[in-house]
Parts: sequence; C-alpha cells; structure tokens
Amino acid sequence: MQSFLGSLVALWRQLGLNQRVSLIVASLAVVGSLGALVIWSRQPDYQLLYGRLSDKDAAQIIGSLQAQGVPHRTGNGGAMVYVPADQVHRLRMELAGKGLPSGDGVGFEIFDKGQFGLSDFVQRTNYLRALQGELARTVSQLDGVRSARVMIVQPENRLLLTEQGIKPTASVFVELAGGRLETEAVNSIRHLVANAVQGLQPDQVAVVDQKGRVLSEDLRQDPLLSTASSQMRYRQQVEEYLARKVEGLLLPVVGVGNAVVKVSAEIETEATTTTEERYDPEGQVVRSQIDTEDRANSSEQRSGGTVGVAANTPEKPGAAATDGARPTTVTETNRKNRTTNYEINRSVTNVTRQPGSVRRLTASVFVARRKASAPLADGATDAAPAAAPAPRTEEELQALRQIVVNALGVRPAPGQTLESMVSVQEVEFQTEPVAAATLERIESATRFQGWVEGARSYLAVALALAVLAVFWRMLGRQKPEAVPVELLTAAAPDPARPLGAGALTPELLNELIRQKPVNIGTALKDWVAVRKN
Repeated sequence: MQSFLGSLVALWRQLGLNQRVSLIVASLAVVGSLGALVIWSRQPDYQLLYGRLSDKDAAQIIGSLQAQGVPHRTGNGGAMVYVPADQVHRLRMELAGKGLPSGDGVGFEIFDKGQFGLSDFVQRTNYLRALQGELARTVSQLDGVRSARVMIVQPENRLLLTEQGIKPTASVFVELAGGRLETEAVNSIRHLVANAVQGLQPDQVAVVDQKGRVLSEDLRQDPLLSTASSQMRYRQQVEEYLARKVEGLLLPVVGVGNAVVKVSAEIETEATTTTEERYDPEGQVVRSQIDTEDRANSSEQRSGGTVGVAANTPEKPGAAATDGARPTTVTETNRKNRTTNYEINRSVTNVTRQPGSVRRLTASVFVARRKASAPLADGATDAAPAAAPAPRTEEELQALRQIVVNALGVRPAPGQTLESMVSVQEVEFQTEPVAAATLERIESATRFQGWVEGARSYLAVALALAVLAVFWRMLGRQKPEAVPVELLTAAAPDPARPLGAGALTPELLNELIRQKPVNIGTALKDWVAVRKN
C-alpha cells in the first residue's frame, strides 16, 4: 500500500502544472458525478396516491402528509399527489379512516354527528344533499368522467296529495376528461341514479356534459314513435345493429377492414288495431231448453128442474129432456210447448300492432379485392413481380350475398329478386399504408420503456463503475512529462578569477540557475537521489 502511495506521490511530482490542474478538475468531476448518481439512486420511487382531486381534498391530503413528515410531490396543478411507493397502501388506509378524499359534495357523513332540534324539512334536505353527494362521487369514478354533480327533485311529502302526476326527476352534470362518453356509460349513469331514488325512472334522468350536449337524449324510449326524432333514432339503431351483424359474419371470410355494409330499413310508424269476429253455424250447441204443458177437461151438466130423486138420477141415452132442463158441455184439452235455445260458435280476434316493425330491408355490401399474391414459381427470386390477385367469381359473390340474406332474414316480395334487395360488389379500396411502421415504432418505444424501468435500480451502480474504470484507464495512460536538459556553454574564463579544481563555481551555478531554472532543479533532484543511494 505504501509503495502504491509512493508511486502516486512520485507520479504527482513528475506532472507539470497544467497536468495537475487537469487531474484535479477531472477528479472533482468524477466525484461530483458519483455523488449525484448516488443521491439520485437513493431517491424514493414515487407513485400516484390520488388523482383528479379537488382543491379542497388536495389541501387536506397534503396537510396530513406534511403533519406526518411523508415526502410527497404534486402534479397536474395539484390535482395529483405522489408519495413513495412503499407507503402508498398505508397512506390510503389512513386517509380513508379520516374520510379523505371527501369529494366535491357532502355525503352521508353529514349524519355522523348528532344534531338535535332540527325540523323535519331540514332533515329531509340534509338527506337529499347526502344522496346527491354520494351519487356524484360514484359517477366520478367512471372512466372518462373527471367530475360530476347530481341534482334530484322530489315531490313534497304531503298528507293530502293534490296532484297525482308529480314524479321525481334528476339531472346529472358530468365533466369529461376528453372526447365523448360512450352510450353504455350514459345508460349506466341513468340507471344508477334511478335505482338510488324511490319512484325515479331512467327516462326521467337527464345527463349533460360540459359542452352543453344532452347525452341522454339518444336513450329516451318512445314506444309509439310519436315524433320524427324518435323515428329517425329508432331507424338508425336498427340499421346499425343489422350492419354490425352482417359485418361480424363477413370479417372472418374477407378479413378485417375488407368489407363495408350499409343497411336501409323502412320502419312502420303507425299503430293499428284490428278486431275480427267469426261465427260457425256448424258448431252450434244447445244452450237451454224449456218444456211447457197445458191441460183442459170438458163435461156436460144439467141445470134447473125439481129437487128430488129424479133430479139426481142421470138420464138414459136417447131420452128426451125433461121440461125446464138445459144441459152444459165442458171440453178437456192438453197442450205441450218446448222452447230450445242454441249457442253458435263465435271467435273474436283483436290484433294491435305497435309502430317499429320493419316493412322492408335493403343492403349494400362492398368487398375489397384480394391482396394475397400467387406463390412464387420454382427458381423464382424474391425480386420477381408478384402475380395480380384473381377477382372473385360470380359463385363466390353469390355465396357472400346468401350470407347477407340469411343474416338479415330478407324475404323478397312478389315480383322482387334477392339481387335487387341485397347488392354485393367487389371494388378496390383506397387505403393508406399505415400500419407496419407505426406499430413497429410503438412496440419499440414500449419495449425501450420496459428496459428503462427494469434497469433503473442498477443504472446508478453501472454508471459509477464505468466512470471509475475510465478514470483509472486515463490515469494509467498518463506519463511523466519529459524535461529537456540542455547543455549550457560556460562563459569565457575571467582572467581575474582564479581557476579552481572544479569547473562548477558559485558564479557559474548562479548563471545556470538564471538561464535555465528547470534544468538546475532536475539536476539537483538527480544529484540528491544519487547521493542517497
């Protein structure tokens, strides 16, 4: 170790002034670089704690972190807070225990503290505020929604209801992060708010974005199609659904992006009700039967005459009537009546057709030409021109047309053909060559980012070792500067000065030092070294 230090000291003594200054500057630069790398490598890995915070929540969270002495960073104007990666989950649980972040509105934490002496109106108002705040926080968690506000209108709870038609309604204002919210997300917001309020229907929830667009207008259902806008919207939905259905069948056959399908639908917009009543005389049955029977008796009686035995004795046939007697004849009659009621078979049919049925369908399909080239012949090189793809035959186009017909369920009317209702044509698509270079650039950028993230923990150590190796190599290549020693010509001997035994006199030495001080210093150094040995 002492010999090594001695060699360094000897090397340092042999260096000139410029070399020493350069070596000192290089050493300071290396030490500073190593220190900066060490400090950078020791910095914690910051990760996102919370994002899309309001000013109130951001201030409370930063204040809590400062009170705990946790290092943190902010981004996006204070809406995002970053903390060391090893403390993210612990801090989230601690802040959640404190009710942070609380969101823009007031939630059900308004009832955490007991409040006495409040009227029923204030309690109902607080409940409505809490419900609106909780719904706003939930809607803000959707992808693409930066913030949200919910306003709910409920009818007053009166003992005597004067207007039965009053129903609850709601409005949702959403601030989007960019672009337009998908239809499924808007529908989910409507159902989320409707299911949280008693008696609220999804159609009574309006969703509006920051640009003034009514996002829920396209989702309102009008079963009777009473307006022109509802008719056009329903027709567009039907045509888009059928077009996607056909494209889903054609893509595996012709390839992605090689088919364009447009469907035109004629929609029935009138509601009709048909009542039909039929009677079947052959199917009659006895419904009721009534039998009536009448009876009448007839007899002959004699009136007048003397009271006695003769009067009570019946007369013999053929005898003449006695004086003063008048006979009476009574007739007995029987009569029967039967009344039968029959029920005739009758059928009544009521048919109600709501608007929305499809009366007629037509479709136009454009299929791109084949892009695959024919295989190379034996002995052909890659530079040989590829053969042009052969166009599809009429049988292939007819097969594609049959696929479209089966997917749409088209039935031609009398006098129509399938070719007039479904058109399939093969054309040349004008597409721009994009994809390969862009995808390759994206993949290379993603791959490079992964490498950087993986080598981040070892980058500082590797750079430090590399700098140390370069410095050591430069130090090894450094050679002592050769000091030229020139032979000075002695001055002419002075006749007045006596000559001694040696040629070197104090006057000569002073003259040499004045002329070449470097040479004298080197000579003295060598002389001292020789004397020590």
